[in-house]
Amino acid sequence: MGTMRGGLGMGMHAERSPRGRGGRAAQADLPKRKPDLKRIWPEILALVSPRKGLILAGLVLMAINRVAGLVLPFVSKPLLDKVLSPLHPHPEMLPRIIAAVLTAMAAQALTSYSLTQLLSKAGQRLIAEMRCRVQRHVGLLPVAYYDENRTGTLVARIMTDVEGVRNLVGTGLVEFLGSSLTAVLTFIYLMVLSTKVTLTVFSMLGVFVFFLQYGFKTIRPIFRERGRINAEVTGRLTESLGGVRVIKGYHAEGREAKVFSGGVERLLENVMKSLTMTSILSSASTSVLGIVSGCVMWLGGHDVLSHTWTVGTYFQYNMFLAFMIAPVFQIVNIGTQLTEAFAGLDRTREIMAELEENQTPGRTVKMPPIEGRVRFENVEFAYTPEKPVLHGISFTAEPGTVTALVGSSGSGKSTIISLLCAFHTPVEGRVLVDDVDLATVDLNTFRSQLGVVLQESFLFDGTIRENILFSRPDASEEQFQFACHTACVDEFAERYPEGYDTLVGERGVKLSGGQRQRLSIARALLAEPRILILDEATSSLDSESEAMIQSGLAKLMQGRTTFVIAHRLSTIRRADQILVVEQGRVVERGNHAALFALGGRYYDLYTRQHGLEANLFLAPGEGDEIEEAENGEV
Repeated sequence: MGTMRGGLGMGMHAERSPRGRGGRAAQADLPKRKPDLKRIWPEILALVSPRKGLILAGLVLMAINRVAGLVLPFVSKPLLDKVLSPLHPHPEMLPRIIAAVLTAMAAQALTSYSLTQLLSKAGQRLIAEMRCRVQRHVGLLPVAYYDENRTGTLVARIMTDVEGVRNLVGTGLVEFLGSSLTAVLTFIYLMVLSTKVTLTVFSMLGVFVFFLQYGFKTIRPIFRERGRINAEVTGRLTESLGGVRVIKGYHAEGREAKVFSGGVERLLENVMKSLTMTSILSSASTSVLGIVSGCVMWLGGHDVLSHTWTVGTYFQYNMFLAFMIAPVFQIVNIGTQLTEAFAGLDRTREIMAELEENQTPGRTVKMPPIEGRVRFENVEFAYTPEKPVLHGISFTAEPGTVTALVGSSGSGKSTIISLLCAFHTPVEGRVLVDDVDLATVDLNTFRSQLGVVLQESFLFDGTIRENILFSRPDASEEQFQFACHTACVDEFAERYPEGYDTLVGERGVKLSGGQRQRLSIARALLAEPRILILDEATSSLDSESEAMIQSGLAKLMQGRTTFVIAHRLSTIRRADQILVVEQGRVVERGNHAALFALGGRYYDLYTRQHGLEANLFLAPGEGDEIEEAENGEV
C-alpha cells in the first residue's frame, strides 16, 4: 500500500502550495553553506568506528608498503659510493643490494594488492550499505517532503552523494595517512642528511601548504554546489523521460533539450571552476617543485664541491626528496577527493536528519483492529500559514457507511482524504478513527488497515501478479484469484500468453488506463482494508468496464467505511452521506435525494452534468423519489 499512498500524495498536489510546511525539507534542495567538518564529524566517526579494525589493518599494510618503497632511495648512496666507486669498487655488495630492492618491490606489490582487496571492496560495500540506509530513511519521510523535493533530486541523493564516502573507509583515507607517514619518515632522514638544506626546502613547502589550505577552502563549496546542480539536472531528466508521451504530444522535444542543455551548461561551469582551482593547485605544485629542485641543486652542489657530501649522498638526498614530494602531491589529490566526500556526506547528513514520519513526538498509540468510525472535529489545515485550505471541517462517518466528497477542483476534497490517511496533521482540530486521534497513532498499525484506489493507478515495472500482490505478498492463490475475478482483471489477463506473469512495463505503460485501474482495484481488494478510499476509482474506465467493476466495488465496500471522491455524480447516488466541499468548507451535507431537493450547490453540479436526462442514470426505484424532489414535493 506504500506506493499507492505515495501516489495519493502526488495526486493531491494541485490543491497545494508549491512549498509545504516542512521548511527543513525544502532547504535540502538548496544547500548554500559550506560543509562544516565539526558538524559532520560525528557522521565520519560513525562510519569509521565499526571498521576501525579494517582501517588499522590497512594502515599496517600501508606502512609496510611505504617503508618498502623507501628501500630504493636508501640503497642509492652505497650503490654509487661503494659498489660503483671508480677508486675502490665493492662488486660483492651488488647482489645484496639487488636482493633488497627486489624484496622491497615484492612487498610493495603484495601489500598494494592486499590494500585493494581489503579497503577498496570495503569502500564499495560501504557505498551499498549507505545507499540502502538512505533509501530506507527517505521511504519513511512524510509525504510533505516528497511534495517539496523532486524525484530525480532524491535519486541523486541516494545514488550519487554517497559515492565519495568510499574514500573515508576505502583506500583514500589510508592513502592520505600513508602519504603523510612517508613524508614524515623522509623528512626525518633528510634532516639527518642535512639540516640546512632540509629547513630551506621545507620553508618553501610551508608556503605551499598554506596556499593548499586556501585552495581546499575554496574548492569545497564548488563540489557541494556541483552535487546540488547534478541533482537538479538528474531530476529534470527523470521527469522528461517519465513524461515522454506528453513531451511528444506537444512537440516539446526541442524545449526539453534546451532546458536540459541549460542544466548541463551550469554543471559544466561548475566543473570548469573546480578544474581551474585544481589546475592552479597543480601549477603551484609544479612551480614549488621546480624552485625546490633548483635550491637543492645549488646548496647540494656546493656541499659536494666542498666535500661535505659525496655524490652518493647528493643523489640519495634528491631521491628521498622526490619520495617526500610525491606524497605531497598525493595529499593534494586525495585531499580533493576527501573534500568531495565531506561535501557528499554533509548533503547525506541533511537528509538523514529529517524526522521520519513515525518519529513525530506523541505517535505512540498502537491502533487496534479498526471498527471504522471516522470523525473530523473542527479541522483547520494549511500547507503554508498564509494560504489556509480547510476551515472548520466537521463530520462523522459511521462504520460500514459510504461518504462521498464532491465539489469543484481545488476545493479541499483531496486534502480531507490526505488528513484521513495521516499524510498530514491538522493545524487545529482532530481527526479520529474509533475515537483515537490520528495525531497520536503509530502509522504502521493504522495504514496497514487502510486501502486506497486512485484515479491514476501507479504500477511497478513488473508482472500483473506482482503488482496485485504488492498490497499483500503472503496472500494465497485462492485469495489472489478471487480479487482478480472480482475486479475483472481475469477478463483481460488470461488472454495474454504469459497470463498473470505478463510484464506491464514502466508505470503500467503496456496496459490501457482501464486495465491499470482494474489492477489497482484488485490490489485494494486483496488488502482487505477496514477503511477504503476511492479517488475517482472508475474514471479511467469505459461504460462497459465500469458496469462490470461496479459490482466488484460494491463487494469491496461491504462492511467497510468508504470515502469516495467523485466528479461523476451519478456514481455516488447511493452514498449514505454526501459532503459538498467548496473553498475548504462543507457547504452542504445529506444523501442524494435530500441535497437534490435542497436545490443548492449539489443540485447545480448534478443538473449541470445530467440536465434533463438525469433520471436516465438512476437505479430502478429511485426515479419517483427524485422526480418528486425535482417537483419540490420532498
